[in-house]
Amino acid sequence: MKSWIRNRFTDALGIHLPIVQGPFGGGLSSVALTATVSAAGGLGSFGVHHLEGADIIATASAIRQRTDKPFALNLWLPFDNSDKPHISAEHKQALIRAVTPYFAELDQPVPEFPARFSPDFHDQMEAVLEARPAVFSFVYGVPSPDMIERCKARNIKTLGAATTVDEAVALEQAGVDMVVASGCEAGGHRVAFLRAPEHGLNGTLALVPQVVDAVRIPVIAAGGIVDGRGIAAVLTLGASAAQIGTAFLACDESGTTDLHRAALFSPAARDTRLTKVFSGRLARGLHNRLIDAADQLPIAPYPIQSWLMGQLKQAAIKAERADLMSLWAGQGAALLRQHSAQTLMQSLVEETEQALSRLR
Repeated sequence: MKSWIRNRFTDALGIHLPIVQGPFGGGLSSVALTATVSAAGGLGSFGVHHLEGADIIATASAIRQRTDKPFALNLWLPFDNSDKPHISAEHKQALIRAVTPYFAELDQPVPEFPARFSPDFHDQMEAVLEARPAVFSFVYGVPSPDMIERCKARNIKTLGAATTVDEAVALEQAGVDMVVASGCEAGGHRVAFLRAPEHGLNGTLALVPQVVDAVRIPVIAAGGIVDGRGIAAVLTLGASAAQIGTAFLACDESGTTDLHRAALFSPAARDTRLTKVFSGRLARGLHNRLIDAADQLPIAPYPIQSWLMGQLKQAAIKAERADLMSLWAGQGAALLRQHSAQTLMQSLVEETEQALSRLR
């Protein structure tokens, strides 16, 4: 057995490879991708924060029909009043006026605002506990002591995300089993919770060894890792595993669109930006027209902004307009080569071994 493959992270979960597929929210995760990664020896993940409780249980069942290997379910913890968002009537009208031209371009009216913008977190958490995944992963904070204890009672490992050393320490002190150290190169949302994400844009190379030195629990490195060279690098820095998002998102098995995949494999992948325009929270995606327009838009808080731009995205997908939709991507996207999750897993193992052999 290759020496880099087995460590306390893989032993704790009973998996063969220290590779974690990043969880994607908003329908970008898929049963096929999660099951493929887990079956290949990594930890497949499914972002369920957009699902109602019954759908979470059904998703876990569907994954288990494809593989008997461990997998993770991921939720967003309520943060900054996201469970009870508020927007004034004036702000709402300004927002509607601002987005109306974009909907008009797609021959769509601005949709009516719903009574609720996201599922009930309590129901989601109860569903995760009932589903009993090997791992409950989460972002935007620290679960309550009761949540952590209920996970432990069901032998569910907890995995929290940190963008700073202080956040990693807070997760460990709360009894969380493992921590993802997420560098600012990562695609998707910056999941800071102790201070504004703009004030903690630490790169993976700097963040990971600091977190490794600060906590005793296993550290999973994330941010800009798309191949075996990246895995070898973060293992050398002391991480127990690497979490990879964009490379798996680009695979045919993911739940994203052909428009998004095409962009990830195009020269556009060299240019990513941080923006709040798509969800109301800071996130990294491929540069496009809507990101450029962010300064002119009166952005609403999450999840109101996320719901509204999600409606625009659905219309943009039908019209094949990548300029009017989120295209999440990390800074390593220009290095993408693989289109199949199975092939990607194989290449990650081979490339990691090659990189570590060169070091030896």
